[in-house]
Amino acid sequence: MKFVDEYRSRRVAQALAREIASTSTRRWVLMEICGGQTHTILRYGLDELLGASVELVHGPGCPVCVTPAAAVDQAIELALNPTVILASYGDMLRVPGSRSNLLQARAEGADVRVIYSPLEAVKLSRAHPDRQVVFFAIGFETTAPVNAMAVVEAQRQELTNFSLLVSQSLVPPAMRSLLRSPENRVQGLLAPGHVCTVMGCREYAAMASECDLPVVVAGFEPADLLQAVLLLVRQLESGTARLENQYARSVRPDGNPAARRLMDEVFEPCDQHWRGLGEIPASGLRLRAAFAAFDAAQRFSLPPRHAEEASLCLSAQILQGRKLPTDCPWFAARCSPENPLGAPMVSTEGACAAYYRYRRGDAMSETP
Repeated sequence: MKFVDEYRSRRVAQALAREIASTSTRRWVLMEICGGQTHTILRYGLDELLGASVELVHGPGCPVCVTPAAAVDQAIELALNPTVILASYGDMLRVPGSRSNLLQARAEGADVRVIYSPLEAVKLSRAHPDRQVVFFAIGFETTAPVNAMAVVEAQRQELTNFSLLVSQSLVPPAMRSLLRSPENRVQGLLAPGHVCTVMGCREYAAMASECDLPVVVAGFEPADLLQAVLLLVRQLESGTARLENQYARSVRPDGNPAARRLMDEVFEPCDQHWRGLGEIPASGLRLRAAFAAFDAAQRFSLPPRHAEEASLCLSAQILQGRKLPTDCPWFAARCSPENPLGAPMVSTEGACAAYYRYRRGDAMSETP
């Protein structure tokens, strides 16, 4: 397929890997922060191709994975309310809360519907005027514009039975928190192409300057990622730290202005709890006061919750790039996509799910 196959060319990938190897004078530690990029790296074996030149570690780049257990608990509470239809993306159904998940709630009789767009939830509200429809609004900056659009559309239609349970996260504050940690080993950052397509990349330019760290906005195909790695290695070898945009075919400096305006109209920043990372200031979004009528937490008087993560799960260290999924003693044994201990094994963008799909055989062959 034109403009896809070219970015998956073995010849191009090998040439880029050779250039990276010839440029590197030491092994650099780089982090990608998008789950889609993680899956490409594992699917095509880019980490193995780079060998001694680069160590790739995986960041908190999966919105399902970082949705806190407390938010899942709230969603379960709403779903078990007989007046409510709880609408959610399918990945969220098996994400563990503190005691259960939405799939188990549905087995117990909760009306949980899998949808592919929040606008489908608006249609559900119109089709079921006798029920309250709550959309579990999770995600990074990529999902926020369409979630905002759903609220604006519900307001336009004067729907009084539609609301959002909001758990929206913002990537840059979380990355700043990780990079400033005394345990941080990351020397270069592969910024998320999809997020930057919406938000632009100016904030990542500021991050590069503040953290004295090279940042490259990267795409999602093998050649994209290898070219981005090469750009990072060149900066590291020359001692520079600035933003570069490898994904220029999709990402503009200001992103998508219309999407950003819609987000700003409906949402405002707030402190957010991230699974595995804890509370991070100004790293989330909440509905503005003008749209408070569509806030499910207010509509149903949900109290703030705190929930402990599963004690056996290493997701906190995996989401911070400190361990690989294969470092977990439960990986591909007690923890699998069918019976996950933590969210990174559930989501199609989760690091544990990627290793389970592409590296499970390696892990099992090492089991004594």
